Amino acid sequence: MSVPLLELRDVTRSFPGPPEVQALKGINLTVRQGDYVSIVGPSGSGKSTMLNILGLLDRPSVGEYRFDGHLTGVLDEDTRAAVRAQRIGFVFQAFHLMPRRSVLENVMMPMLYSGTPRIERADRAREALRRVGLGHRIDFLPGTLSGGERQRVAVARAVVTRPSVLLADEPTGNLDGGTTQDVMTLFEELVTDGLALVIITHDQGVARRAPQCVRIADGRVVTPV
Repeated sequence: MSVPLLELRDVTRSFPGPPEVQALKGINLTVRQGDYVSIVGPSGSGKSTMLNILGLLDRPSVGEYRFDGHLTGVLDEDTRAAVRAQRIGFVFQAFHLMPRRSVLENVMMPMLYSGTPRIERADRAREALRRVGLGHRIDFLPGTLSGGERQRVAVARAVVTRPSVLLADEPTGNLDGGTTQDVMTLFEELVTDGLALVIITHDQGVARRAPQCVRIADGRVVTPV
């Protein structure tokens, strides 16, 4: 069997006090290439802490995190940043678009850090925007777009570097029902193409779309489904 893309082994994440807080307690999780996983649980349960560790934005206090078979605990910050830039895409509830830059410029931005040759960047960004149905909006500013369109720009920006995994934190939290459906359909098309997707959500309808649902409570996995 192939090496897992993402693997947490007995991961605990503690934050100093007083009192000390254990945000994650002995978490185990395996995600393979092309997997589609939702993570659910109440506020404060540790979901975002887990996503930050998976995205190499944070480190476990105890336990191991392996990315594509490689132990991440031994990587220095420059190497972690390079893995993030080249292998991991992020989508958040807040779109985090640069308001004074065009849609095309926003989507080109991650390629400054991923090592994409300059000559390829504009074409890759246009391709990503066509993929999310926004090829006709490339010269627009983000403020002129609807919420759903801005989230589609954020998805295009996340996948333009052709990452191995997309980490999404409440990506439909600011969207209405119809737009949520459109964005989730887009995510699922990306999974069909082989991208791994890990999505944190409070929306049970969104969570149930994933073949694998992991429930967290008080920092522990309580119901892998």
